Amino acid sequence: MFSTLANKLSLFRMLLSPVFFLMIISEDALMQQLSIAVFLIAAMTDWYDGEIARRSGTVTNIGKFLDPLADKFLTSAAFIAFAVLELVPWWMVIVIVLRDLIITVLRSLAESRNVHIITSKAAQTKTFIQMTVLYYLLLLVVGQDVLWIRELLGGAIDALLHPTVTYLLMLVVTLLTVTTGIQYVIDNRRFVTGLFGKRKQLAG
Repeated sequence: MFSTLANKLSLFRMLLSPVFFLMIISEDALMQQLSIAVFLIAAMTDWYDGEIARRSGTVTNIGKFLDPLADKFLTSAAFIAFAVLELVPWWMVIVIVLRDLIITVLRSLAESRNVHIITSKAAQTKTFIQMTVLYYLLLLVVGQDVLWIRELLGGAIDALLHPTVTYLLMLVVTLLTVTTGIQYVIDNRRFVTGLFGKRKQLAG
C-alpha cells in the first residue's frame, strides 16, 4: 500500500501534522518557532510526492487518495491550532475542516475511479486565499514571541492579530469554503448522486 516513495511522503506529511500541531500550541517560544520548519517540510513533501509519482510512473489509486487527504490533515491541524490558541472562532474552523475533508474524500474517490472532476476558478481562488491566511496567522503567531521581530515591527503584530482583523479574514475564508463546496457538488452532481445511489443499492 505504501510501497512507493510518493505514498510514503504523503504518509510522512500526515504524521508531521500532529507534530506541528503540538509544537505550535506549545507555550515554549522555541517550539513554536520550530513548528514553522516542520510545517514547511511537510508542505514541501506535497510538491515532491506528486512530482515523484508522475516522473517514476508510480501513480496509484491509494496515492490519489492519500495526497490530497494529507494536505487537508496539515491545513486542518493549523486551523484547529489557531482555534485552540483562541485566534479564530471554533465554528469557522469546524466548517472549513469538515467541508475540506468531505470534498477531498469525494474528489479522491472520483479520481480513483478515473472520473474527471471539475475544479472551478473560485475553488482555486479559495485555496489560494485559505493558504495565504494560514501563513499570515502562522508567521504572526510565531513572530510575536521573537524579540527582534517585535522590535522591528513594533506594535504592528498586535494590530495585525487584532480579533476583528482575524475574524474578518477567517469569515472570508469560511464563506468561500462553503460557497465553493456547494458549487463543487452542483458541478459534479452526476458523480455524487451516482456514488450515493450505488451505496443504496449495496445496502439494499
